[in-house]
Amino acid sequence: MKTKLQYLYKLQQIDSSLDELQEEKGDLPGQVRNLEEQLDAVRTQHSLSEQAMNAAFTQRDNADNEIIALKAKMEKYKSQQFAVRTNREYDALTREMDGTVEAVRRLEKEMEQLEIKGITARAAIGELAIKIEELQKQLAERGAALTEVSKSTEVEELQFNHQRQKVVARIAKPDLTAYERIRRAKRGMAVVPVKKGACGGCFNRVPPQKLLELRQNDRLYTCERCGRIIVSDEIAETSAKVL
Repeated sequence: MKTKLQYLYKLQQIDSSLDELQEEKGDLPGQVRNLEEQLDAVRTQHSLSEQAMNAAFTQRDNADNEIIALKAKMEKYKSQQFAVRTNREYDALTREMDGTVEAVRRLEKEMEQLEIKGITARAAIGELAIKIEELQKQLAERGAALTEVSKSTEVEELQFNHQRQKVVARIAKPDLTAYERIRRAKRGMAVVPVKKGACGGCFNRVPPQKLLELRQNDRLYTCERCGRIIVSDEIAETSAKVL
């Protein structure tokens, strides 16, 4: 159990060091992620607008071709008017002509709507293209700045991450899961030593009896107030020896 506590405290030390290195980068990682997300979203909008424009113009052209065909049919009907012999034939031909005229009007209206839709989409494409260019420029600038800052911490990060992998491999999965859960909830601090009889995280006094039990280093204890894992001074002082 003592070794397990040492590994957990050592993991906390490593993660705290990695957190400090991340803090040196300031808000750059967050800015880069935000810009990447924005760029992906705008690119998606751009692609959808292109699809909408192409579909609108294709449908417009199809409607135009259909109108041409209907008008040709209209001319044919007009020539047939002179060849009808009965009122019944005349009425049937008139209905066909009326239906054709109505179909042409409907298609012409659709064409106007599709033209507007296509033009609107084309305008949106132009605006989105400008926005994509601006975001790409911003992302390149922030990315370059982040790369420059990361160079100064790269060696340390590699060392700490290597140490972290070695420690994590020695911690049982349930304990690691609990550690990660507490760490997320407590802004990175999951394991803290007891200092002057108080929790090193929230500074709440630890009962004397629990202090005695804690010094036995034979089980995992958590602070009754903040829920962090608390360890004795001995664990904190000897954790460096586990690697």
